Amino acid sequence: MKDNIIGKSIKVNRMAQNYTQKQLAQKIGVTHAAISYWENGINIPNVKDCWLLADALGISIDELVGRDLRN
Repeated sequence: MKDNIIGKSIKVNRMAQNYTQKQLAQKIGVTHAAISYWENGINIPNVKDCWLLADALGISIDELVGRDLRN
């Protein structure tokens, strides 16, 4: 993935919550490898996982995908 906006957002917000990849993975029911793949742009999360990620990280879907609502 060229810009990996979602992956960067996952990593920044995960670290802001002081979660390890393993802790976040356990919260949303995926493997820690899935979190790593998403953060590194190897894969992207499906819609269901985006909802779970946003909820676990305390952010909106818009924030997760890098949508700027100010425009």
